[in-house]
This record gives sequence, structure tokens and C-alpha cells, in this order.
Amino acid sequence: MELKSLLPVISMAVLLSAGLTIAAHYLRPNHPTLFYILKPLTTILILVAALLPGTFLTDPYARAIGLGLLFSLFGDIWLMLPGNRFLYGLVSFLLAHICYIFAFLGSAPAGGFPWAVFPLLFIGASLLGYLWPALSASLKAAVSLYVAVILTMVTLAATRAIGRFSTDTLFAAIGALLFLASDATLAINRFRRPFRLAQAIILGTYYSGQLLIALSVGLRTFN
Repeated sequence: MELKSLLPVISMAVLLSAGLTIAAHYLRPNHPTLFYILKPLTTILILVAALLPGTFLTDPYARAIGLGLLFSLFGDIWLMLPGNRFLYGLVSFLLAHICYIFAFLGSAPAGGFPWAVFPLLFIGASLLGYLWPALSASLKAAVSLYVAVILTMVTLAATRAIGRFSTDTLFAAIGALLFLASDATLAINRFRRPFRLAQAIILGTYYSGQLLIALSVGLRTFN
């Protein structure tokens, strides 16, 4: 079986695992063992999708995406463990976004930057303004830095899709936007307005976004 033909199989496994993760969160809230297993397992499957093309050691883009997914796995683990380990998770995902920035930066045309940056700056400023009253003094700087970094990542991903449109750049851009939606929902749910469907939105957009970013590696390699 060709490696390319395995990508749809792994993608289906990711979606199945992601669905089971969300179901475990809602159906067995007092028995989180299954959730603790499925949540990192889903990210591991996404990492496999990024590593499958075999270009991790030779392609800087594949290497940066793979490292970003590894840091995301660490972030998943920190955020699901008991106790207040939010800052550890924040740092892990911050490093993941920095890896994605390096991946997207190599092929982002400068001319497309303004088209993407202004609407994303508005989104970032609106989100920070909404969260600001609920943030402690120690979190304000950390969350501001995180928002700046993820907006940079999404802007570069969008810029690549605008300036060099292809299936892989489109997947990466949509994935980055979904990642932003996931983090924004997580922040709103944690700091301002908790709501019951939050985890379904957070995990659904997170896993979908990460999978699309991971698949962009294979699309660059196999197409």
C-alpha cells in the first residue's frame, strides 16, 4: 500500500478518535480515564499523519509542523491533568505556534501580508478587550503575548494561501483559522463565560485544524 493512500485512513482514525474524545468528556465526566487516553491519542494520530510522508528530516516545513504537533501534544497533556497547569499548557502551545510560524514564514509572499493582517488584528484586539477585565495581572502579559503569536501564525498561513494558492496552503490556512477559533473559545469559556458546549467546539475545531495542518505536509510531498 502506498503511503499516500494511508492518509485518508489515518484521517478517518483521527476523526473517530476526536469524536470519541468529545463523547467521553460529556458522557463520563466523573470517570475521565477514557478521556485522558483518547485526548493525547488523537493528537498522536495527527502527528503520524504529518510524519507519514517521511520528509521530517529533509524538509524544513515538515520538520517545523512535526515539532509543532509534538509541543501541542505536551499542551494537551498539561491542560487535561488535574490542578492549575494552564500556564504550562499555554507555553507548550505558544511553542507550537512558533514552530508553525517558521513553517509558514519560508513561503509567505510579502505582498499578501496586509490583506490578512488587518481583519485578524481586529479579531485579536476584540478578543483581548473582551477577556481583559477577567484576567489577573500575571495572566495579562502571558495572554497578550499568546494572542500576538497565534495571530502572526494565522496571518502567515492566510498570506501563503492568498499569494501561492494550492491545496496544501489552503489546508494549512483553514487549519490555522480553526486553531484560532479553538483557542478563542477556550479563553472565553475559561475566563469570561463558561458554557456547556464549549468542549465540543474547542476540541472539534482544534482537532480539525491540527489535522488540516498535518495533512498539508503530505499534500506538499505527494502532489
